[in-house]
Amino acid sequence: MKDIVSQKIRQGRILNALSLQELADAIGVSKQMISKYEKGISIPSSKLLIQLAKALKVRVDYFFEPSRVELGEVNFRKRSSFPAKKINALKENIKLQLSNYLEVENILKINNSFINPLNKKKIDKLEDVEIIVRHLRNEWEIGFDPIHNIIQLLEDNEIKVIEIDEPQNDFDGLAAIVNDKYPVIVVNKNFSVERKRFTLLHELGHLLLDLPERDIKFEEQVCNRFASEFLFPKSLVLKEFGNGRKAISFKELIEVQRKYGISIRAIVYRLKECNILSDNKVAEFYRKINFNQSLKQNIDAQRFNTPEFSNRFEQLVYRAYSQELISTSKTASLLNIKVNEVLESKTM
Repeated sequence: MKDIVSQKIRQGRILNALSLQELADAIGVSKQMISKYEKGISIPSSKLLIQLAKALKVRVDYFFEPSRVELGEVNFRKRSSFPAKKINALKENIKLQLSNYLEVENILKINNSFINPLNKKKIDKLEDVEIIVRHLRNEWEIGFDPIHNIIQLLEDNEIKVIEIDEPQNDFDGLAAIVNDKYPVIVVNKNFSVERKRFTLLHELGHLLLDLPERDIKFEEQVCNRFASEFLFPKSLVLKEFGNGRKAISFKELIEVQRKYGISIRAIVYRLKECNILSDNKVAEFYRKINFNQSLKQNIDAQRFNTPEFSNRFEQLVYRAYSQELISTSKTASLLNIKVNEVLESKTM
């Protein structure tokens, strides 16, 4: 038990991006004492555990739950300003949320095995993406209508989605396979809904595709094309805008944004990819944005009304609770809420 407590104190500290000194100051002990707790040399008293729980924003029973997921090396897109402390916090966040998710699925005996529907299809050129996206939509039986909730779609297909709060927008997203069997996509929850949807699908491309060993630029181009094609397939681009156009009205762009949940910037670039607008026209569009702040704000406004969210984990927890497979305390622990809130939810 001492080993579990020491491990969870360290994980909780990293999860909150706190140094030893910062955590020590928060609970009124020395930095050396926090180090002893994390090494298992000493164990905090019940009173200090309560203070630690408050400082780390967890329930006390968090310290007695062993971690079920060991996360290996993760490579993801980040801005240069994203510090190592936040990277480590992100990894702990993934471990915690995925561990809870898998625990509930196992309690409910839900098959959480994942099979790549693309079987790591190889990409040699950007033009291959259209065929691959068509294949994936068929495999997932979603046809070619607009998709209203990308997160729900991913989780329905055994891909876990984790949203993190990074208000400075220093983090975009990442995709990883944990323990060689559990696919996870992480996205910044503070993005506009259109940017979040695009990022989720960009990371899905990294997750599912067999990309050739070229430079990172080509890999990013492929994943951007994958996201664009998935959100707004070429056949629908042609249906909405027709063939070669000399001009596009702003009203057309807004209506397509509202219908497909794709940003106006991405729509315009999509028109270039589908040879509906010339390179010069698209370059002119971006020049106008750069020199007109009011136009830029209008272009970047969020207009897709269906929010991107998933309450699947919460539903599974309450399902296990209502079937008396987990206790009230365990339910509260998994959802990180108060026991009273759990009791109030039970209506029948």
